[in-house]
Amino acid sequence: MRVVSVNVGLPREVQRGTDLVRTGIHKEPIRGRVAVRRHNLAGDGQADLSVHGGPDKAVYAYPIENYWYWSEQLPGRELPFGIFGENLTVEGLPEDAVHIGDELQLGSARLAVTQPRLPCFKLGIRFGDADMVPRFLASNRPGYYLAVLEEGDLGAGDAVEIVHRDENRLAVTELFRLMVHDKTNRELMQRALRVRHLAAVLRHKFESRLEESRQ
Repeated sequence: MRVVSVNVGLPREVQRGTDLVRTGIHKEPIRGRVAVRRHNLAGDGQADLSVHGGPDKAVYAYPIENYWYWSEQLPGRELPFGIFGENLTVEGLPEDAVHIGDELQLGSARLAVTQPRLPCFKLGIRFGDADMVPRFLASNRPGYYLAVLEEGDLGAGDAVEIVHRDENRLAVTELFRLMVHDKTNRELMQRALRVRHLAAVLRHKFESRLEESRQ
């Protein structure tokens, strides 16, 4: 398990039809060590902080194994690391083997998995194809967000160590299914709420759903 590429980028304005849209989805690989801070990597930024970034979405990781899938789905399309908006392209950490709440050591930083990624329309802008959003959702390959438990630095080539496995064993793919396809599954919501590092916005959402179902 390792970091294949570290990708960062600051928000920019891009054309969408007749409108200008500000987005931080354009990430590019960088060399050397990168500082890992509570809310992002050094040199990285998000455009709309109401839905992107923050402590529960400080870093976004995407497995390189998904690139092999997309190269078959999008023949002839160049897929440079970072094209999915990820900060970290990782190897050996697919969504069905990583659990919400797992704690990872990357370089001198310690991070925790908090939730899968749900793409917005800006993924379609990045690919020049609005159909990429539903295709991404249907692929069940969402990648996952990480909170920074201990700041440090990391770089491409660093090993990734799972230093703590969350005891609830809720795979990223299971939480993604709950968020997208199986929104009323009480058992999955209850399991998710037992995860200490579950993203706060999802904790509030699931608590509200469970409360409403009791009324």
